Order: sequence, then C-alpha cells, then structure tokens
Amino acid sequence: MRQKFKYYWEDFSVGVVREFGQRKITEQEIVEFAREYDPQRFHISQDEAEQTIFKGLIASGWQTCSIMMRMMCDDFLLDSSSMGSPGLENLKWHKPVRPNDVLSLRTEVLEARAMKSKPDTGLVHLLWQCKNQEGEVVTSMQGWMMFLKRDSQPSS
Repeated sequence: MRQKFKYYWEDFSVGVVREFGQRKITEQEIVEFAREYDPQRFHISQDEAEQTIFKGLIASGWQTCSIMMRMMCDDFLLDSSSMGSPGLENLKWHKPVRPNDVLSLRTEVLEARAMKSKPDTGLVHLLWQCKNQEGEVVTSMQGWMMFLKRDSQPSS
C-alpha cells in the first residue's frame, strides 16, 4: 500500500511562497560545526576572526545551508512525497551569519513540471532565501526537487 503524504507535486504551483523557521545560532554551534567541517580561523576563533575582513566570528556558509535544509525538513519536506533532488544552483552567501542571529527561510516555486521519464514524478524548481532577524538575505540558492504525484502509481 502506498504511503499517504501531506504534500505532493501538485501542491507546489508556480508562485507559491512559504516562510518559516526561527532558528537562533549560537557561538558554540558555530565553533563546533567549524571545528568538524570548516576549520577556517574566522569560524573557530573570535580573536583571529576580529583580525579578518569579517571583524568577528561568522558561521560557515555550509552550516547555514545545513540549517536551511533542517528548517525545510521540519516545515514540509518530511511530510511530503519528496524523492530527493538532482542538485542545486546559484548558491550565494550574501552576508555573514553571526552568533545569536535568528534565521528564517523563504521558499518560492519558480517552475513545476512533470518528468517525461517518470510519469509518477514531478519536478519543482525552488528559490531558497535564508534571512536574518533584520530580514536581510544571508544565503540564497535555487534547486530542483522531485516529488511523487498524488494519484499516480510509482514507477519501477
């Protein structure tokens, strides 16, 4: 029996905007992530970061992307028929994310179309914009996602 989801490809019409998330990032989280995955001086040491163009500690852009993904999962992706993504494009880090920033996410459907090779699946092209507490875009990217269609049978 096919699993029932809250969101299918048909729920992602062009122009649909979702705004969600309120995630405060701490200095400890920034440093822990950076030590493990991106140990550049402006991510792991407040003193050294003050000597850079950033004039203080900043989060890794990859950490910001990870937080964006988590917010999307929590808001709708885990309740969807998502079949993954063939990739991202136009990833940009516009402004540094600093300790105690509160991040939120805005997604907008740019395009939605059926897949010719998999009739049970549709593609959705999304713009993701991560904003800080001032409403400034700190990170943006575009990417395609694949979702099962509501009433079709999965391809083999």
